[in-house]
Amino acid sequence: MQVFKFTPRMRGVSDRTRFEREILPHLDAAYNLARWLLRGSDGADDVTQEALLRAYKYFDGFHGDNAKAWLLRIVRNSCYTWIKERPKMEAMGADEEGEANPEHERALAEAGHGLPAPDARLIASADGQLVNAALARLPTTYREILVLREVEELSYKDIAAIVDVPIGTVMSRLSRARELLKENFLQGDR
Repeated sequence: MQVFKFTPRMRGVSDRTRFEREILPHLDAAYNLARWLLRGSDGADDVTQEALLRAYKYFDGFHGDNAKAWLLRIVRNSCYTWIKERPKMEAMGADEEGEANPEHERALAEAGHGLPAPDARLIASADGQLVNAALARLPTTYREILVLREVEELSYKDIAAIVDVPIGTVMSRLSRARELLKENFLQGDR
């Protein structure tokens, strides 16, 4: 008689291998999105880890063809949950125009989620620092769209799925985000 040790949700080697093959290559993108949404690396590690655990737990339900978009949606939702659970933080509110909640932006700054520390690998010049600072000053609604499109190079369709808005909204937010980034960059150059 063979005795098997019972563990809840036992996974086969093929599931683990498939998870590693499809999800883990996007770990940097997941951390990058969390870092930008949380305005720093303090909570990004925790949120990324939590998102990966959730992704692994629910990987059986992933039947899509874009693992990166699926993972980034989990990361985005985990970031919003993390922010909502922080003391002195309000929910990531936005009005119908997609404008960020100024009280939320202030709370982020007060909680120590200000401008992210420059990453030496990514920022090689003063211009790079100005761009990053300008990007960090964007309201979260616009920052996430810009990071997903320009940094992670996702399609409008994938961004729409991650953010759960129509493609037209992605396009209009992206246009507005680019305008605001330009304004912020020019203000930082003074």
